[in-house]
Amino acid sequence: MSQCSILLDGLPVPFAAGQTIMDAAMAAGIFIPHLCHHPEFKPQGSCKLCTVKANGRYVSACTMPARDGMEVENNSPDLNDKRRTLLQMLFVEGNHFCPSCEKSGHCMLQALAYELEMLNPHFDQFYPSRPVDASHPEVLLDFNRCILCELCVRASRDVDGKSVFALSGRGITKHLIVNAESGRLADTDFSWADKAAHVCPVGVILKKRQGFVVPIGQRRYDLQPIGMQVERLASRTAGDEG
Repeated sequence: MSQCSILLDGLPVPFAAGQTIMDAAMAAGIFIPHLCHHPEFKPQGSCKLCTVKANGRYVSACTMPARDGMEVENNSPDLNDKRRTLLQMLFVEGNHFCPSCEKSGHCMLQALAYELEMLNPHFDQFYPSRPVDASHPEVLLDFNRCILCELCVRASRDVDGKSVFALSGRGITKHLIVNAESGRLADTDFSWADKAAHVCPVGVILKKRQGFVVPIGQRRYDLQPIGMQVERLASRTAGDEG
């Protein structure tokens, strides 16, 4: 019996039963831009950067099951233009200043902006007021960089069994919170050993007293662009992402 496959940008890509378009692409070493996807968690399609065209319809690659014979368009000017627009909105909705960020060179948002040739923010900056939480002895929370991917929420709830993080509010007021009466990370049982401490794709969750430890030129995405790191993205662990 022949193996099922999808046609991804004209290339036959095999898949196993139950795999999504994203699963099949990663297994084949093909990069689909994404931020909220993590291979260890159930996908939920928050960021929409992985939007592809499947049989002519726009779908999220991380949630859409692969089907035999499905024709998928991923790397096209139309889709990449839409992805750039999404990135521009993410940049202006937060306070992202890459040169001063400890996660620069390791940040997926920044790496995707380079990958998709985002040359300017286009939209007006929101400049939201988001206080930093430095109450925890090990970890600093810089909410200015949060993109609402919910990876820390899912990791803390589903892996750590602690539910330290959650999203509050609706629409433009939605924001990340700490599940403590005081709202402070220090008043939870959060630890740097938690999975949630190592899944943030940007620079919200930072270990204290070790900023800028990797020189420019030796950082993760200095060495290799994000589009060439499919294998690493498909096998992320706490050690890799710490």
